[in-house]
Amino acid sequence: MEIHYTLFFVIFLALAFDFINGFHDAANSIATVVSTKVLSPRFAVGWAAFFNFIAFVAFGLHVATTIGKGLILQDVVDLSMVTAGLIAAIIWNLITWWLGIPSSSSHTLVGGLAGAAIAKAGFAAVYMSSIMTITLFIFLAPILGIIASMLLSIATLHICKNAAPFKVDKYFRRLQLVSSAAYSLGHGANDAQKMMGVIFLALVSAGQLQNTDEIPLWVVLSCHGAIALGTMSGGWRIVKTMGQKITKLRPFEGFSAETAGAITLFGTALAGIPVSTTHTITGCIIGSGAIKRLSAVRWKVTLNLLWAWILTIPVSALLGAIIYKLM
Repeated sequence: MEIHYTLFFVIFLALAFDFINGFHDAANSIATVVSTKVLSPRFAVGWAAFFNFIAFVAFGLHVATTIGKGLILQDVVDLSMVTAGLIAAIIWNLITWWLGIPSSSSHTLVGGLAGAAIAKAGFAAVYMSSIMTITLFIFLAPILGIIASMLLSIATLHICKNAAPFKVDKYFRRLQLVSSAAYSLGHGANDAQKMMGVIFLALVSAGQLQNTDEIPLWVVLSCHGAIALGTMSGGWRIVKTMGQKITKLRPFEGFSAETAGAITLFGTALAGIPVSTTHTITGCIIGSGAIKRLSAVRWKVTLNLLWAWILTIPVSALLGAIIYKLM
């Protein structure tokens, strides 16, 4: 029976991570819509949580498949390794949440699992091509977000150049409801799916599923439910960093940032690339702020965020390796 208790513990940890991911990344979904005062914080988290939950209806399980089948060799996976990776990811997530740093839950998870696998069986235990692709998108996702956000902001300014400012503000306050919903769909399609892949790994290693099986519906629903509940609880330390410290946004800029973020996340979700929703929306906010003038972006804050992004995978991997050895 020991393996079953361990399996239950791993599933509990995975859902706990999803819940923490929800309140850690609540800022990603609501920072722009709150900072522009389109929605109150309480209503905004409920709005984001709903669209986080229904994301599985709109997207396939491509990201979950990458985590469950394309990150670590199946022969290496066992429950101790998955447990160590999850604990490492949870520790780093809580540290960065406490410090108010919007780091990547996705890269935390990838680093923790990879570190535990390497500690068990060496570097041959992981698919390095997948690790390199995920690492590359630490930089590509925010760059794509910056470019898309700047283009959308410039196009919006051109379209609205002869309109009265109060009318522009009025229309884009309504449009931000749509853009924030779209972004939350992209967030759910990326972040909730990572834990589906982890639970699938645990079920396969416990002999409950075969590697060729589909991810069960109860796993899909429980992961989306956990991240939605986490989003409902909010992460106000990070909301302040994302919504106020990087740059100040007007409704049309918030719309451009959220729409650019949604487009980026839709593309990576369909491609099955586990990217950071945090990195993506940060790049989009920077892009919207930079069209006013470069000095509108607080680059010191942005540089601190960049260091946190760079350190996340190696620090999480080290934690995962240490915890696996201790276990």
